[in-house]
Amino acid sequence: MPPIVVSAVCVFSSDGRLLTVRKRGTSRFMHPGGKPEPGETAAQAASRELAEEVGILVAADELEPMGFWVAGAANEAGMDIEATVFTAPGTHDPAEIHASAEIAELRWLDLGGELPEDLAPLLTDHVLPALRNVA
Repeated sequence: MPPIVVSAVCVFSSDGRLLTVRKRGTSRFMHPGGKPEPGETAAQAASRELAEEVGILVAADELEPMGFWVAGAANEAGMDIEATVFTAPGTHDPAEIHASAEIAELRWLDLGGELPEDLAPLLTDHVLPALRNVA
C-alpha cells in the first residue's frame, strides 16, 4: 500500500510547550495537520488544517519547514505516513486555541518532562528528537 501523505505543524506556547491533538475515535496524540486536498502544496494543507482543527490562522508562506519523515501511521495499522512538518511562527496562547472539526482533545506537552506513551510515532521517532537537537 502506498504511504499516506500528510502535512503537520508544530505549535508552541510562550512557555515552550508543544501542542498535540487527538482526533475523534483515536487514541494517539499528534500534531495538528492532515492530508492535502488535490492541488494543495504541503504548506497550504498545513495552513488549512491548522485553521480547521485548532483555529490558528497562519498563511502557508509563514510556516517554517522543519523536515520530511516517513513514520508508522498512528491510527491506520500497518500503514506508513510521509509527513512534511512545519513550525508555526511565534507562540500561541493555549486559551485562544480550540478543538474543532475532527479534533476531540488538545494537550500541551512539556518537552522537558516525561512524555506520555500515547504519542504518534512521527512525534516520538522523528520530531521530538529533532527538537531536542535544536534546543
